[in-house]
Amino acid sequence: MGRLTDSDRQAGPLTWGKSGPDWRPLRLVFSTGGGTDEEPFNSLTMYAFGIVARLRLPTKVKPWRQWVSLKGYDWARSEGYWDEHRRDYGFSLHDGFLQIFHGAQTHDSLTDKTWCTHLPWTQWRHIRFSLYDADGQHYWTEQEATRKSGLKWDERMKIEEVCPSVTFAIVDYDGESIKARTRIHEHEWRFGTGYFKWLSLFRKPKIRRSLDIEFDKECGPEKGSWKGGTLGTGIDMLPDELHKAAFLRYCSEEHRSKYQPYRVQFDGESTWTKVANVIQDDTAAQEVAA
Repeated sequence: MGRLTDSDRQAGPLTWGKSGPDWRPLRLVFSTGGGTDEEPFNSLTMYAFGIVARLRLPTKVKPWRQWVSLKGYDWARSEGYWDEHRRDYGFSLHDGFLQIFHGAQTHDSLTDKTWCTHLPWTQWRHIRFSLYDADGQHYWTEQEATRKSGLKWDERMKIEEVCPSVTFAIVDYDGESIKARTRIHEHEWRFGTGYFKWLSLFRKPKIRRSLDIEFDKECGPEKGSWKGGTLGTGIDMLPDELHKAAFLRYCSEEHRSKYQPYRVQFDGESTWTKVANVIQDDTAAQEVAA
């Protein structure tokens, strides 16, 4: 069991520090299996209000272990081995996600002793997905309530394909010319799930409008590698932004890849020529959208 934070402080069996900004749960867990084989210990760890503390305890409770037999295997050099994992007892609550620990933490669904759930009075439910055209006008909406029993995936893709879009030209980090087709997507969420949907009466909906960007070639330093370059991405849109303003902002930002950060250069408006994505029967798709 390693460090708790980047700035641990210690007094006897107690270690404490400030937890990171992205991990501030309410958590209280008793664990076995701490320390090393030479100096094992049990521990009681608590997270609360951005502070984490761990109390080192005597090894009164032993880790979980199970004998794994290797008899009958020609490659085995022993009769078997002990599969050993720590035991946890306690709870953790973070961002509406509750975990209850009640035994061995084996990460195996057959033997792991963890129960978890998202608390319905803390969650947001997705309501709709909408498309907007080249002028920012509403084009089509799919309600979440009818999504599973409504259009099939290929029908939905036909509608998105014929939704009026705007295409731009960019110069990639290495000087290659690439086309980028953009569409406006909008998602809406409302507060509360299950029996707690009524909570949405007291909170404003959460609406996210984004610019969906599709490239006609691989983009970025990873193109041509085993991983492949970027073929699609997106950017959150600001109020009153349309395609060009949001895309110019995308081009002005630094982007990250596995190998290095990079930038692309805006090269004006263009036309889309990616033949693989052209829908032949535009009329049929328009009828589906209607």
